[in-house]
Amino acid sequence: MPKVVVTGLGIAAPNGLGTEDYWAATRAGKNGIARITRFDPSRYPSRLAGEIPGFTAGDHLPSRLTAQTDHMTRLALVTTDWALADAGVTPAELPGYSMGVVTASSSGGFEFGQGELQKLWSQGSQYVSAYQSFAWFYAVNSGQISIRNGMKGPSGVVVSDQAGGLDALAHARRQIRKGTDLIVSGSIDASICPWGWVGLLASGRLSTSEEPDRAYLPFDVAAAGHVPGEGGAILILESDASAERRGARVYGEIAGYGATFDPAPGSGRPPGLRKAIELALADAGADAGDVDVVFADGAAIPELDRSEADALNDVFGPHGVPVTAPKTMTGRLCSGAAPLDVATALLAIADGIVPATTNVDPDASYDLDLVTGQPRPGELRTVLVVARGHAGFNSAAVVRAAA
Repeated sequence: MPKVVVTGLGIAAPNGLGTEDYWAATRAGKNGIARITRFDPSRYPSRLAGEIPGFTAGDHLPSRLTAQTDHMTRLALVTTDWALADAGVTPAELPGYSMGVVTASSSGGFEFGQGELQKLWSQGSQYVSAYQSFAWFYAVNSGQISIRNGMKGPSGVVVSDQAGGLDALAHARRQIRKGTDLIVSGSIDASICPWGWVGLLASGRLSTSEEPDRAYLPFDVAAAGHVPGEGGAILILESDASAERRGARVYGEIAGYGATFDPAPGSGRPPGLRKAIELALADAGADAGDVDVVFADGAAIPELDRSEADALNDVFGPHGVPVTAPKTMTGRLCSGAAPLDVATALLAIADGIVPATTNVDPDASYDLDLVTGQPRPGELRTVLVVARGHAGFNSAAVVRAAA
C-alpha cells in the first residue's frame, strides 16, 4: 500500500485565519472564544462561541459565488485555495479525473437556509433563492470545491458529527490507495446563526458560562459543557510517490485509522473509543509506546471526559503519554475540529512542540498527563488524534512525521 501524505494545509479558526496566523496564535495560547456577534444571543442560555474574525468572502471569491453559497462554503472554498497553493498544486494543470474531494459536514449551510426560510414566510415562495436547493446541503462543500477546481475524480461527504473530519480523511486515504493522485479533504463547519444555534443547544452539551476563559474546560473539575465554534482545516492528500514526483514538501503521513460505534445506552457494554484507538494503532503498525502525544476529543462533559480518560489509560497507562486539547482556544468546531487537530499535529511535529490545553486546571482523578499552561517542547514523530461524534461515533487517526 502506498503511504498517504499531507502536502498542503488551509486553516480557518477562531483564533487565527490562515495557517501562519493560527499556529502563531495557538503557540501563544490565544483564545478565540467570545460573545457571539453574528446574531444577538441575549435570548439564548449559551452566548459564547468561537467565531472567525476578519473573513470577508468578497475579498477572495467572485460575487457569483458569494450569492449562491453559505458562509461555511465560502470559508471552505478559500481554505481550499490556500491548501492547494501551499501544496504547490495548480488544478488546471492536472487531469480532472486524477483529483477528488472528500469532506465532512455536521449541519450543512444553516445560515443560508435560515435566510431563505425567512423570505418564504415573510415575502412568499417566489422570493426564495433557487440556490437554496443545494446551498444548505451537507455535500455542498465537496461539490463546490470540485466544480471550482475541475476535480472530477472520486468525491463524497461524511456525516458523523465531530468524528466526521477523521472519517473523511480516512475515506480520502482509501481513494488514494486505489489510485487517485490527489484528494482535497478535511472539513469546514459554520452554523453560528439562530437556526443552527437552536440545533446545537438541543444537544444539551453547551456551556452556559459567560466567561470566555472559563467556559470550555475538558478534564477540569469545573467542566460543564463545551463552546461551539466555526472553521476547521482543509488538507491536500497524495501518495508519497506522487508527492515525490512533484518534489512537494511533505508535512507528514496519515498512517493509521480506526472507527467504532458505541453500544446502545443502558446495554452495560463498554464504549468503543478504546477499540477505535487500538484499530488505528494496528493500522499504522504502531505500538502505544510509539505515540508521543494524543490530541484528545475533550468533550468537557464529566462522564464523557471520564470515558475518554479511561480509554487512554487502558491503552497507554495512567500518565502514560502527554495529552492535549488545544481546541480550548477555538471551541469545538463540529466536523471541522478533527481536521484542525490533524493539521495542528503536523505543525507540532514540524516545530517539536505540543500546544497547551489552555485555561484548564486538570482534575488529578483522570490520571492524564495533560499539557497545560505553556506549550511543551519535545521531539514528536507519532501523534494520535481522537474524535467523537454525538450519538456514539468514535474515530482515531495516527499521524506520523515525514520519513
